[in-house]
Amino acid sequence: MISSRNQKITNGKQYVTRFVIGFLLSILVGSSGAQVLQPESVHSQVDKTVSRLLSRFHYSQLELNDSLSSAILDRYIKRLDPGKNYFMASDIEHFEKYRHEMDDFIFGGNLDPAFEIFNVFKRRVNARLDNLQSDLKEKYDFTVDEELVYDQDDEPWPTDLAALDKKWHKRLKSEALNLKLAGKEQADIEDILVKRYQNIQRRINQYDSEEVFELFMNAYTQSLDPHTNYFSPITSENFGIRMSLSFEGIGARLTTENEYVRVVEIIPGGPADLDKRLKANDYIIGVDEHNDGKILDVIGWKLDDVVQRIRGHKGSAVRLQIIPGGDIASGMTRYVTLTRDKVKLEEQAAKSDTVQIEHGSKQFSIGVIEIPTFYFDFEAQARNDKEVKSTTTDVKELIAKLKQQNRIDGLIIDLRGNGGGSLQEAIRLTGLFIDQGPVVQVRQSNGYIEIEKDTESGLFYDGPLMVMVDEYSASASEIFAAAIQDYGRGLIVGNQTFGKGTVQQLISLDRFIPGRLASRDGGGSPFGRIKVTMAKFYRVNGGSTQHRGVIPDISFPSRHSALDFGESSLVNALMWDQIKPARFQKYGDVETAVKKLQLRHKKRIAGNREFQYLAEDIREMAEEDAKNSISLNEQIRKEERKQRQEKRLKRENERRAALGLPPADPNDDDAEPLRLRDFIRDESAHILLDWILLESGDVAINAEKSQFKLENQ
Repeated sequence: MISSRNQKITNGKQYVTRFVIGFLLSILVGSSGAQVLQPESVHSQVDKTVSRLLSRFHYSQLELNDSLSSAILDRYIKRLDPGKNYFMASDIEHFEKYRHEMDDFIFGGNLDPAFEIFNVFKRRVNARLDNLQSDLKEKYDFTVDEELVYDQDDEPWPTDLAALDKKWHKRLKSEALNLKLAGKEQADIEDILVKRYQNIQRRINQYDSEEVFELFMNAYTQSLDPHTNYFSPITSENFGIRMSLSFEGIGARLTTENEYVRVVEIIPGGPADLDKRLKANDYIIGVDEHNDGKILDVIGWKLDDVVQRIRGHKGSAVRLQIIPGGDIASGMTRYVTLTRDKVKLEEQAAKSDTVQIEHGSKQFSIGVIEIPTFYFDFEAQARNDKEVKSTTTDVKELIAKLKQQNRIDGLIIDLRGNGGGSLQEAIRLTGLFIDQGPVVQVRQSNGYIEIEKDTESGLFYDGPLMVMVDEYSASASEIFAAAIQDYGRGLIVGNQTFGKGTVQQLISLDRFIPGRLASRDGGGSPFGRIKVTMAKFYRVNGGSTQHRGVIPDISFPSRHSALDFGESSLVNALMWDQIKPARFQKYGDVETAVKKLQLRHKKRIAGNREFQYLAEDIREMAEEDAKNSISLNEQIRKEERKQRQEKRLKRENERRAALGLPPADPNDDDAEPLRLRDFIRDESAHILLDWILLESGDVAINAEKSQFKLENQ
């Protein structure tokens, strides 16, 4: 293996002359004013250190070889130009010489090819956008039947300038049509598009060597798995600041996707979470930071610049223009005004409700405890406070109150939208419902398996139990739900969970680079850090929570499938596997009741209006996904837009009529929609009651005669 690598490195020297020639040519033909970037001297050492550490510590222990080299090249090119809007087919063909050499370049600390690719990209961007002004002012003919393909993965790279011009014509026409449908005049459309592409060009030209190096290194790290990352010194320095500020502003975690800002997660207890209108996967395309009517178009902006516009003082308002669900093809936008605030630990705390169900002549009470995240107040613990706020402590108090006040017949733990948190709290919470035993197994990269256990004897709650999950339930949530399912301790209902079953650790590179190089500017962490996937979670039955997540005993219809949204949708996600089961004692056999419960559930939701709406949405989304293109004909787009608005208004008025409310104003597109009852939770409570009645021997269950009454605790 060593001799093979050395031979490849020797052969790789043949590229030096070709690279120098290509590099000089890139300078000669580069766009005027566009600086050609080169790696800093320290980047080579950082590169080699990262590759050495990943080879040693990453869970999969993948060899840096030709296969990984090919993946790195493809990922790097896609990170630069995901829409195939700038590179030409000839560029991609030129880069092919590096396909099986990237591993050797990384191993040897040679970053010249990575910077060559970036400089070609930068030159292509400037060449395209320098000459775009006349195209942006074009008055498009929106009566022509044209379509824009918006998913470019299977499309070829443009072979010549004519093909690229045609592609850009459709792109700009689509953006102009979106603005026209939003009510913009021609002059405004031109102004917005000119500024949008000036921002994109400026953003690319502002890249420095450090940012290019970070971009390339993450193409490498994320070719191992999506949760392994390299943080440059600046990113590393801001990491703690971002963590401390992550709950300020509107309470949303954002990322960039192509040239859009996408909402990744709504932080529990924050303004966006309490408001309920901004959701994960929405695109933010405009920001009115002072809520004074001046919306800034932020398509193409750097993420940090958008975040700075959204953040602000507590109590101030910000207005966002969004594309709901990231559905660019719909052309639909909405405005959401949020009041900035700081999320407090109390606002993330578990909360309780009850669902009262009348069945026949008897009324049943189902307790519901919603857990937004698995939290633990480490600062209070460090102060040696007598009372330390935590998920498990709060849930114990809520269960005690529910027992005392309502004498509940069953209990639901609602983990929908819970992205995880403290592993130890997930273990402690499981301990409230089982009497000692293993909860999760953690396998290290060296094969060592540690079994995390509940060590407290006794069950705090021994009654009928259900856990609600959805596609946003991840990590610690999956550990808790999986343990309850494996022990047969309760029913799991909802949607397949996210499937993140890996453990990451942050490693400072400063510890591994010679001190004589530590004179780099800035202090702090001069060489940055890496976040490495080092372990994997396994259920007590031996199956991993990675990739598959937790499959509910009874699944609900969902707008998102795991293949489209969860861990399994991420490129290079580690696969599901299994290890030896831990020794544990099951409490019961839920499976025997599931078929009967499933039949009653399906019969009940068939007549439920909200489930009918959900089924319609799922069918329409499947049809839209199959299209992969959008019409550039104004009349067609207007008709599609009209149909969506009419459907929304029809549903709104049907709901309002059921509540005895007047119809909604059809001309107010930005009106806040009616707050709905949680029909998913209502149905879950009904399933739990069915199970309770089945277990009690009541075979004459008549779900149709049951009615819901919701009481807040």
